[in-house]
Amino acid sequence: MNASTAKTLGMPQKNIVAARALGRRRRLVDQTVRILCIIATLIGLFFLGSIMVTLLWRGVATLDWITLSREFQPTTYGDPDAPRGGLLHAILGTLVQSGLGILIGTPIGILVGTYLSEYAKGSKLGEVVRFVSDVLLSAPSVLVGLFVYQILVRPVGGFSGIAGAAALSIIVIPVVVRTTEDMLQLIPNTLREAVVGLGAPKWKMVTLVCYRAALSGIVTGVLLAFARIAGETAPLLLTSFGNNVVSWNMFGAMASLPISIYQQANSGFPDLIQIAWTGALLVTLGVLTINVVARILVARRK
Repeated sequence: MNASTAKTLGMPQKNIVAARALGRRRRLVDQTVRILCIIATLIGLFFLGSIMVTLLWRGVATLDWITLSREFQPTTYGDPDAPRGGLLHAILGTLVQSGLGILIGTPIGILVGTYLSEYAKGSKLGEVVRFVSDVLLSAPSVLVGLFVYQILVRPVGGFSGIAGAAALSIIVIPVVVRTTEDMLQLIPNTLREAVVGLGAPKWKMVTLVCYRAALSGIVTGVLLAFARIAGETAPLLLTSFGNNVVSWNMFGAMASLPISIYQQANSGFPDLIQIAWTGALLVTLGVLTINVVARILVARRK
């Protein structure tokens, strides 16, 4: 309320003064919060931009066909004529383990999300499952790797790509559960009632109507889950461990980009450190691309 309105309503002078002071305080608080938000945003963009610029500056030098098509080679430091190694073994290992993790975790996540959205409304079991899923969503990935190490690595006495994929699938499940449940809950109940009113059983209503309506949102959740597991290092150190050759044996140690980056960055040899920077750039570009695709799908759905 401004001063002219207050006078028109016949408010006392002290109330008008109080109203003006209150308005000034509110504007001051509003401007202060706005400035703080802008500063925080600029700080975040500065660090994000610094990371991207550093990765491009340090990693683009060896981002070529040799890096993408060759396996690891011992250090060529001091011998410029020696063949330069690449990251083919790590790229293929990441795609295989992440892809298998998605194949294992996605159906489980979709079914659990469907149960929470369509069958467990108001039930105690549904609340427990949702709570466990939320806890698993925020759990450190190293704990997932340690769990899989105890049940799949230690009993058989060796690291394996299967164990790595299992660890990644556990990380995938809660992401897909949350996305599937949220997307299904956005579907109007009138649509469900119309399908059931035509005589269709509930399972057909879910599979033929709800899934189709929520398809882009569910796919977005799967892509986001893939982007998350593509850069995981801790669970793979405890499960697949990594190697330096292209390997399709899922029952033996298998390479991955995060582990190769970790190993080569700590090698102490300049040429291997350079390859590690290129690997970090590849992971970043891959995750960025997946996130952009997910955003496009969400925008199309809206």
